[in-house]
Amino acid sequence: MSLAATLSRLRIPTVVALGLLLTGCGVNNIPTFDEQAKAKWADVNNQYQRRADLIPNLVETVRGYARQERETLEAVVNARAKATSIQVTPDIVNDPEKFKQFQEAQSQLSGALGRLIAVSENYPDLKSNQNFLALQSQLEGTENRIAVARRDYIEAVRVYNTELRTFPGVLWASTVYRSHKPMETFTVTEETRRPPAVKF
Repeated sequence: MSLAATLSRLRIPTVVALGLLLTGCGVNNIPTFDEQAKAKWADVNNQYQRRADLIPNLVETVRGYARQERETLEAVVNARAKATSIQVTPDIVNDPEKFKQFQEAQSQLSGALGRLIAVSENYPDLKSNQNFLALQSQLEGTENRIAVARRDYIEAVRVYNTELRTFPGVLWASTVYRSHKPMETFTVTEETRRPPAVKF
């Protein structure tokens, strides 16, 4: 048997062995984790959009009962406008500055909504209005969904970013997947860190 024939026979098992070796060494982890994190990011955006869609009805319901709370209502409307004006593109998760702007706008909207709900305590008729109660319940449910979606996104980003920085992922990131960059994640804002003022 010639040397060429022997090499030819060895080539097929070698290619199969290399294929199996590559399959088991995590070459597909980076794109898999990237897609998972992007899917979780889409969930976060969906929940924030759901909240933004509820706000106009909530504001109109409160406006009917609490006309003198114009400043609070305007703060909510302005915060919503700012939050929805930010262009949310898929690459926002790789841009720390844009991601920070998005997070700050959503945080301001959360604060404005909190003040609006607190104002409703001063209006017993509003608190018993069925539309307001339904909207408040939907808003609370949406806030819970936002918290869950953010938690899931943070975990997906942790897995993805860890893969980019640890062996063997770091090898694939520096060779095959050079365009894949670490993703941004949510942080606790200064507003959230500050304890609420309690007055008696």
